[in-house]
Amino acid sequence: MRKLFLILLTFLLIFSFTAFANADEIKIGACIYRFNDAFMLRFRNAMGDEAAKLGAKIEMADGRDDQTTQNEQIENFIAEGVNVLIINPVDRMASQPVIDKAKSAGIPVVFINREPASEMLDSYEKAYYVGAKAEESGIEAGELIAEYFKSHPEADKNHDGKLQFVMLKGQNGHQDMILRSKYSVEAIKNAGIEPVEIASAIANWDKLQAMNIMNGFAMSIGPENIEAVIANNDEMALGAVEALKNSDYNKGDKDFYIPVVGVDANASALDAMDKGEMLGTVLNDADNQGKAAVRLANALASGGDVKSIGYEVTDNKYIWIPYQKVTRGEKK
Repeated sequence: MRKLFLILLTFLLIFSFTAFANADEIKIGACIYRFNDAFMLRFRNAMGDEAAKLGAKIEMADGRDDQTTQNEQIENFIAEGVNVLIINPVDRMASQPVIDKAKSAGIPVVFINREPASEMLDSYEKAYYVGAKAEESGIEAGELIAEYFKSHPEADKNHDGKLQFVMLKGQNGHQDMILRSKYSVEAIKNAGIEPVEIASAIANWDKLQAMNIMNGFAMSIGPENIEAVIANNDEMALGAVEALKNSDYNKGDKDFYIPVVGVDANASALDAMDKGEMLGTVLNDADNQGKAAVRLANALASGGDVKSIGYEVTDNKYIWIPYQKVTRGEKK
C-alpha cells in the first residue's frame, strides 16, 4: 500500500511539474514601434495582464520608432527561441522580411495596430492581424463633427453652409492615417454638409507636434475662420486644444469654441471632453485588442484552437475589434 502511495505521489509530482513547465514554455516576444505612445501603453498593459492570466511569459521591446532597431529586436527574439511573435511594426510596408524570418524559423507571428498588406499576411499561414477597421473610426469621427454642426447653427461662423476644417494627420503611410482622414470627410459629405479643408499637416500622432502645427494655423488662418478640427488620434487632438487655448478658444466661452475630435478615448481626452475643451473621440479599444493578440498568440504557440479564444477570427487571418463613438460625459 505504501509502495502504491509513493508511486501515485511520484506520478502526481511529475504531472504537476510537467503542467507547470508547459505553462512556462510559451514565450512571447512582442515588438512595439514606440513605448512612449499613449495608445500603445494601454495596449502593452492589456497584453501584459492577459499573458499573466494565461501563464505565458511576454517580453516587450521598444523599437524607438526605428525599423532597423526593431528588425534587430525581432532577430534577437528568434535567436532566444520565443514560441510566437507579436509585432507592432514601425513601418507596416516593411513587414514582408519580418514574415519571411518568422516563417523560416517556424514561429507564428501576430501583427497589431499597423496592418501589413493582405498579400504579406497571405504569404505565411501562421501570420495574423489583430486591430480595428480604421475606416470605422474615420466615419464615426466625421459623424461627431456633422452632428455638432447640424445642431449648432452658430458653428457655421461665416454662414456659408459649408464646414471649414483643418486636419491633423498621423504618420505618413500608416493605414489609420489614410483611412481615418478619408472616411471622416466622407461621413461629413454623407451627412449633407459640404466639407472644405482649409489646412492639413502630418503630426505623427504626437501632441507637441500637433500643438505647434495648430499654433501656426491659428496665426496664418485665424481661429475665427476654423469651424472644426479633425485629428487622427487623441494626442494630436489634445495638442490642437492646447493651441486653441493659447488663442483664448475652448476655454469655456461658447462664442470662442471650435469642435475638436480625436480617436482612442484615452484618459486625457476624456478629461478634456468633461471640461468642454474637446467635442468627442472614438474609442479604439486597446484593452480588447491587447487581450485578443495575446490569446491568439498563446493558442498559436500551444497548438490550441484559435476559434475558441473568445474573439472571432475572420478569413483565418484577422481579429477585428469595433470602434465606438464617445461624447462628453461618456467615460469608458
